[in-house]
Amino acid sequence: VQLQASGGGLVQAGDSLRLSCAASGRTDSRGGMGWFRQAPGKEREFVSAITWRGDSTTVRNSVKDRFTISRDGAKNTVYLQMNSLKPEDTAVYYCAAAERQVGASESMYDYWGQGTQVTVSS
Repeated sequence: VQLQASGGGLVQAGDSLRLSCAASGRTDSRGGMGWFRQAPGKEREFVSAITWRGDSTTVRNSVKDRFTISRDGAKNTVYLQMNSLKPEDTAVYYCAAAERQVGASESMYDYWGQGTQVTVSS
């Protein structure tokens, strides 16, 4: 399974971005995909995840009112809609795919994308 993340960029505080992550290759329908982010000098942290069936999502508390995860099963693509962006959202955003179940732990994910940079200026 290969993951291709896209949609990052440089925006101003209050703007929106939509990240996409396309998965190629066979994916197990029991699993799903997640988004993580890593800010400069900080550890990578969980952002959000969704099952491939779309019947369950989880979102980090600090972004739950601004970020929305969704998926297009036909395209094997997951999206992260980010609204009202803040400078503290600046990070490299990674998508990851899990074969069995999704959650906040990195160890649940089997495949990782290359990351896309999101920079929010104040």
